[in-house]
Amino acid sequence: MPITLYGIPNCDTVKRARAWLADHGQAVQFHDFKREGLQPDDARQWLAALGRDALINRRGTTWRALEPAQQALAETDEGALALMLAQHSVIKRPVVRWPDARLTVGFDATAWAGRLG
Repeated sequence: MPITLYGIPNCDTVKRARAWLADHGQAVQFHDFKREGLQPDDARQWLAALGRDALINRRGTTWRALEPAQQALAETDEGALALMLAQHSVIKRPVVRWPDARLTVGFDATAWAGRLG
């Protein structure tokens, strides 16, 4: 199972993560969730494995542009799921599914190097 990196191509963190993986000889399947969408089952798995606090980017411009009622959705798992499916840019990036099926969010070169051994 290859590494699957979920994100959007113009995100600087996603660009750095993709470049780092390429520099380390890793084959990556890139999933552009702005263009390709996000499956509700994937989002549910992410929430179960990582939690809404790890997944919802409360510092980004998308979050700041939301109405308070929309932001309040992130206070429950079902609300966070609805928000993630409606506003993909509110998801912290990248979300990575590793060959062992584990999930991580964000880019951490040190942790990734340890993961790759």
